[in-house]
Amino acid sequence: MGDEAAPLALVVGGASGIGAAVATAHRSAGTPVLVWDVDGERDVSCDVTDPAAIDAAVAETRRRWGVPRWVPLTAGIGHSGLLADAGADEFDRVMAVNARGPWLCMRAWLRSRRDAVPASFVATSSISARVVDRSMGLYCASKAALSMLVRVAAVEWGPVGVRVNAVAPGVTRTPMLGRGPAASVEGSPWLAHVAGRTALGRLGEASDIAGVVVGLHTMAWVTGQVLECDGGLALHSPIDAYGEMTRRTGGAPSP
Repeated sequence: MGDEAAPLALVVGGASGIGAAVATAHRSAGTPVLVWDVDGERDVSCDVTDPAAIDAAVAETRRRWGVPRWVPLTAGIGHSGLLADAGADEFDRVMAVNARGPWLCMRAWLRSRRDAVPASFVATSSISARVVDRSMGLYCASKAALSMLVRVAAVEWGPVGVRVNAVAPGVTRTPMLGRGPAASVEGSPWLAHVAGRTALGRLGEASDIAGVVVGLHTMAWVTGQVLECDGGLALHSPIDAYGEMTRRTGGAPSP
């Protein structure tokens, strides 16, 4: 298990976006970190859709660094498109990366050695696991599947000392949003609307989510939870009648 004062953290998908922010947050806290990814700056190359690649990555990690105690699982892809228009191969790809991949990684580490398994997994789900996003049905379904896998894994693996949780971000400023003006509140009316609907008044940053991931790893009496960290975005009803009224009048409606 390594030094209790400095547990090893393995960030799956840690070369960019939320994963890179998680790696930075762990390092800032004095935690040794290694990164799995398919490209970018990484310690081990690993395609989470390939069980053989995961097994090879586990073997290399154990040989070179030992068994990680904390495993944030941040690898994921986006998808947009209406359900009637999506292809079966698109469904398989989104599910393979967003739900099957985290499960394969967690399963591989659990099987690696029962007496030296990681103490904490934290997967990256989304508020889209429970909030309906028109034209994002495949993404929503993949994150809903991941959230349920986390809950079931927490029950199955708790007796061997493994905690399993997830974070559920809202709209977060990462490369998944794109780059340039279109990925900014100033350049995108849609993102400006999202920021306006968010209780804390802005888009999420990768560092916001990273802080929650690191915190969950340290919470020894928490397991099976999907913690929403969206700045309050999902608190609004899609109808949002009260919010529309306050925006139009510049304040609370008169009684």
